[in-house]
Amino acid sequence: MKRFFSHPFVALAAGACLRLFFVLKFPSTSGDTVLYDQFATNWLKLGKFAMDINGQPAPVDLRMPGYPAFLAIVYALTGRTGDAARLPVMLAQIVVDLATCLVIAALAALLARLAGQRNKSRRVFVVALWLAALCPFVANYVAVPLTEVWAVFFNAVGFYLLSVLATQMDGSPVPLRDDYSLPADGTSKVALLAGAAIGLGTLFRPETPLLLATSILVLGLLALRRHQLLRCIQLSVFAGVACVAFLIPWTIRNAITLHEFQPLAPKDATLPSELDPQGFMAWERTWLYRVRDAYLVTWKLNDDVINLEDIPPNAFDNQQERDRVAAVLEKYNDDLTWNADEDAEFAQLARERTSRHPLRTYVWIPARRAVRIWFTPRIELLPVSGHVFPLAYQWEEDPIDQRVTVFFFLVGVFYVGLGLWGAWKIWRIPAARPAVAVLLAYILIRTAFLTTLEAPEPRYTLVCFPALIALGAQVVCRKPAHSQRSVTCQHLPV
Repeated sequence: MKRFFSHPFVALAAGACLRLFFVLKFPSTSGDTVLYDQFATNWLKLGKFAMDINGQPAPVDLRMPGYPAFLAIVYALTGRTGDAARLPVMLAQIVVDLATCLVIAALAALLARLAGQRNKSRRVFVVALWLAALCPFVANYVAVPLTEVWAVFFNAVGFYLLSVLATQMDGSPVPLRDDYSLPADGTSKVALLAGAAIGLGTLFRPETPLLLATSILVLGLLALRRHQLLRCIQLSVFAGVACVAFLIPWTIRNAITLHEFQPLAPKDATLPSELDPQGFMAWERTWLYRVRDAYLVTWKLNDDVINLEDIPPNAFDNQQERDRVAAVLEKYNDDLTWNADEDAEFAQLARERTSRHPLRTYVWIPARRAVRIWFTPRIELLPVSGHVFPLAYQWEEDPIDQRVTVFFFLVGVFYVGLGLWGAWKIWRIPAARPAVAVLLAYILIRTAFLTTLEAPEPRYTLVCFPALIALGAQVVCRKPAHSQRSVTCQHLPV
């Protein structure tokens, strides 16, 4: 029985069953699904990357072109579009997500070998594969047309290649094949491949270069320690050029079609006819830390009525402030169009609130956002409330709902705890430390970045899960003996 469960095919089969369960039982859509479908359909039928505005296709840059290209390919192959093509899209995403599980397992095996656990690397590979295959948080996103599955895949590939690169920069030979160690020119190839993976990932999610920037920072520190700064700059240029190369067509398209220099999708996605609500967003950053409030407030702007009763009490410091917000919202609710005067009033409110409590805006709200996005139950795509606390009240309201919510909450805590435990366990091994530093640095910096967004969506942390799972699999290793600084790693899957 033990040998049966240690076979990778069994883990992949279990992962496929879990993903098929979500696809068949809980298929879902989101607001972005409509956008992606319009982009793909117009691209396929009209040859334009455009969305429908007032019944006419209009070129925009609101999203990156990678996922619409994927949808367009599926539409072309199946002869279906929109809802009729949902199942083929989801089945294709299952294949991509299972490939991600294999990459995560390969990353875990790499870390184990660097930690001097060569005889345990296969066991770590299998454990990581099971952890990835049965992780419900990414698995349930195969059932919705969104970028998550592809973003996680490219991040996983980037994690693997950048971990190899960091290890080589630290002087530890990491062979690509059984018969030789990777020479210096091979290091350049790894840098190019890492940059290419991140460039492809950027076509799906515009913040993907954050992984490259974080890794360059870690590589720079390693280079300073080993007096290889020039080599680090060279490798960073290789990776950067490979990444940028994939963005050139998109940048040229925006320059020609929209007359703007825009290599990435803009952070604040607003239509040309809409005002960019910078003041409103600044005010929200002084109080909003839960994604449920984004549904009730943020995402209603320019679309629906915003009720004062839906805004939580912590958004107001006093009754006068509440009355000012109520007066502005009353004007907005009349025509559902946000204007410059209304935005200026909220910008003034944001400045006043920040002046009174700067730590609240710059420390406590971001900290609460970070805790929320990591320890939420992550059931956005399931017909469950997602409210864990208060336990007694939620149990009395709907015990089945509460069981599911608490289960997902505990699973999330398990994966985070396991990742931290594994990272602590192999951090003590000098040969593994550079790769671990790349993974942990990215998790920390990305978390900090996510706290600055307009809405703290938990799904944006999913790209960190390949690193978290690969680190968590290290807990099955025994306490490592003191090892040499350079560890020769063989039979690494690349």
